[in-house]
Amino acid sequence: MAIKDAALHALIEPVVTAMGFELWGVDFLSQGKHSRLVIYIDHEDGVSVDDCADISRQVSAVFDVEDPIRGEYRLEVSSPGMDRPLYTLDQFARYQGHEVAIRLRTPFDGRRKFQGLLAGTEGDEVLLQLDGEEYCFPIDSIDSAHVVPRFED
Repeated sequence: MAIKDAALHALIEPVVTAMGFELWGVDFLSQGKHSRLVIYIDHEDGVSVDDCADISRQVSAVFDVEDPIRGEYRLEVSSPGMDRPLYTLDQFARYQGHEVAIRLRTPFDGRRKFQGLLAGTEGDEVLLQLDGEEYCFPIDSIDSAHVVPRFED
């Protein structure tokens, strides 16, 4: 997790938790005037548009006081969805047995993108099975990862 994202996570998590939700993750996409702060929330009963709006208002109030982001940005609050991003070892462990897509920070065996069956975690590594091989990626080497949704007939 980037330092900026970790600082934002620390500010946002108490607000989200106090409202009865799990803070799934935070992404700050710095793009000048088009920067976005995306907050992913989760709940065992699902997440509604009203839930997102309520959390957006509460986080905005905290940010008005703390002012953690300089310049303009758009705040988005969302459910992680079916193709949910994975940020922590705990989240990877929870989705063991699912297909995931992983993008590495630096190439491994000449490539940065891998997609396969999430075999679990071991220590600080994510285990991925694909093409009859098992790959171990340290969590810090993963730039992004998400669950690949399956649609059955």
